[in-house]
Amino acid sequence: MPNSAIVNPSSLHDPTGFGYSHLAQVPAGSDLVLVAGQYASGDDGHVVASEFADQVRVSFENVGKALAEVGLGLQDVIQIRTFICDHDEAKLHALVGGIAEIWGDLPPVQTLLGVAALALPEMLFEVDAVALRPAA
Repeated sequence: MPNSAIVNPSSLHDPTGFGYSHLAQVPAGSDLVLVAGQYASGDDGHVVASEFADQVRVSFENVGKALAEVGLGLQDVIQIRTFICDHDEAKLHALVGGIAEIWGDLPPVQTLLGVAALALPEMLFEVDAVALRPAA
């Protein structure tokens, strides 16, 4: 079920083809859960994938694992910040495809940053997230 906190005003262009939405609102009484930057890491912290699309997939899987620890899932994410080394159009398409697989036609709010490098030389992609725990 799409996250009802995500809104795309009709007065702005449809951003979903670019892998993001314009607005996320936090209903009163809800909690925000912040997930630190996740990358394509295995259990030992080493990068487990060399291809960009695989790093995107594993990074989002790791966000899901983190959220599962507090009873949430990727469907609860309302904002992501993505970091791409040596950003180009092919990487953008891979990211948008990965986002569409997870969130369909109602992706979270997103800011994409092209960066020169990330924490480890093997890292091509990193994502942090904000999830919404609805009021009880």
